[in-house]
Amino acid sequence: MRSEEYDLGPGGDGRWLALFCSARVAFSFIFTSYSAALPLLRSDWSMSAAQAGLVQSAWHLGYLVSLFTVGFLGDRFGAKRTYLWSAVAASVSALVFAAGASRFASGIVLYGLAGLCSGGSYTPGLTLIAERFSPATRGRAMGVYLAAGSLGYAASVVVSSRLFPLGGWRLAFLVTCSLPAVGLAISLWALRGTQNIVHAPPDGRELWRAIPAVLSNKPALLSMLAYTFHCWELLGMWAWLPAYLATAAQASARGIDSQGAAVGFGVLLSGLTYLTSMLGSLVGGTLSDRWGRTLTMLLFSCISLVFSFSFGWMFGWPLILLFIVAACYNFASIADSSIYSTALTELVEARSIGAAYAVRSVMGFSAGVISPWCFGLVIDMVREIPEAPERLVWALAWTTLGLGALPSPLMSWRLRRRPEATHMARGRR
Repeated sequence: MRSEEYDLGPGGDGRWLALFCSARVAFSFIFTSYSAALPLLRSDWSMSAAQAGLVQSAWHLGYLVSLFTVGFLGDRFGAKRTYLWSAVAASVSALVFAAGASRFASGIVLYGLAGLCSGGSYTPGLTLIAERFSPATRGRAMGVYLAAGSLGYAASVVVSSRLFPLGGWRLAFLVTCSLPAVGLAISLWALRGTQNIVHAPPDGRELWRAIPAVLSNKPALLSMLAYTFHCWELLGMWAWLPAYLATAAQASARGIDSQGAAVGFGVLLSGLTYLTSMLGSLVGGTLSDRWGRTLTMLLFSCISLVFSFSFGWMFGWPLILLFIVAACYNFASIADSSIYSTALTELVEARSIGAAYAVRSVMGFSAGVISPWCFGLVIDMVREIPEAPERLVWALAWTTLGLGALPSPLMSWRLRRRPEATHMARGRR
């Protein structure tokens, strides 16, 4: 069915979005399964910080390939069909990772495979929302969808921290990685009445032609570049925040016997910060509807940069203060994510939105592949310096995130100055 033949009909959008977002919560559990267990896995799997970062990078590499692929599949076969088949693959691969990962080699392969199968719950989900909601409420709807993902990230980390004392990281993996199967069941129910819209011609001849068209669209390209540098910061932060807070908790613990409990407590705190990132998605999407896309992008990207350059220097502060700062950092870092997704739907034609998301995903998650590894590499390098204080180790590591994200507000500013920016948020740029 073509998009111009589709009629949503009155009512039900709020209930549909709530159910659809609950599936997103379930799919998101695997996203932070590894980072939550990282403080334990570095020891049990005998990994350096760089190797630990590489396992997370393998997830992002698989995820970016997945996002690129499902973007075109969504245009070719429809977002609904692509979403559901990807959900099946995500459910199976998550359980394989939980049961089979046992050391660095198997971890990097199986977590990368899980990432390869998990992209279908993201960009096709955004397309389904874009098809259902008008531009007047689309930013808020996408913000809710991203907030649901943040809720899943938080729940996964919190649940993991509670399961570590009971059965270690293996039990935590088995529980958190079983939730994508729940997401599949919810998705089948939520989408039972949703029509599968195919934007591309049946023969698919225009799919690959859409890539040059997207890249030659300068406003869309600026939006994607801003998103790329944003991903460097956000995905690096998400990968290493549990380990940072766990290390800070260990440093403040009294006595050897309290070290294990300190790790669990630090991981728990990092999980709770994802609740503020959930709020950030809601606030960012809503403000972009009211104030305009680029103005809201600029606001939150600049605030997030301040945190990236300062957070590592706070090592040694009381845990409660670190938690508050981490919560604000998570809020600011995620607040503009939904805006980049919404802006893209307003800058490219509907038949090319899948291709645009695919290209953007490759750009953004390529940065996300490198960022966690660079962060860990800096930790290893600085720790080789004789008598280097722990604060310096973490300060320089967090600084790599700020340096990589610096161009993001510049790209947003350039987008704001273009006349095509009036196409966004009903003229609010």
